[in-house]
Amino acid sequence: MKRLSGWLLQGLAIAALAALTLQLLIFAQVLWWSRYDPSSTSFMSIRLEELEEKNPDASLRHQWVPYERISIHLKRAVVAAEDDRFLDHEGFDWEGIQKAIEKNQKKGHAVAGGSTISQQLAKNLFLSPSRSYLRKAQEAIITLMIEKTWSKRRILEVYLNVVEWGNGIFGAEAAARRYYGISAASLGPAQAARMAVMLPNPRRYEKQFGPRLAAHAASVQRRMIYSEVP
Repeated sequence: MKRLSGWLLQGLAIAALAALTLQLLIFAQVLWWSRYDPSSTSFMSIRLEELEEKNPDASLRHQWVPYERISIHLKRAVVAAEDDRFLDHEGFDWEGIQKAIEKNQKKGHAVAGGSTISQQLAKNLFLSPSRSYLRKAQEAIITLMIEKTWSKRRILEVYLNVVEWGNGIFGAEAAARRYYGISAASLGPAQAARMAVMLPNPRRYEKQFGPRLAAHAASVQRRMIYSEVP
């Protein structure tokens, strides 16, 4: 019995050490990306593998552009659509989460998530689209790391450059060229609003942009003039 307890304690110690090591490695990557631009993300790798299963020569469309070369309209539209308290919270919008819970309870199923831009960025950079309590806990830890070491400007810059905007399309520059044939810097208010409302399900909305989504885009366009961005 004592030997079994010893093995159990040893196993727990090893597991704790492995978990701590993982968090330190992630934190080191977060610090690196606070100054250097990510060339790829976890989401990009996952989507590329999916595309390569159908076509071994498949590639992603992605081109990094600095913050100042992204339209102010897109910055405001994304904040208005995804996280209107972006500059005020420290990674988690508790009011937004509560509203999402109430909305989901009313509908009887998940229709709103309440995730902030910082949370979405953490997921895109390091995790996967799958849902579990363990993944959500890891997302929260990474979100705190990012919020404590990055400026809001850097968070929004990286998010707009790596977020998925269609099948194999990542970042504002590739998306602007795919949907409008222009650079991310040239996007107007209406174009920006339409791109912003695609973010919850970009691969679906790339194929089907119906009247309900168009109405949502119009609503975002009316509200985005009040959005504060870094």
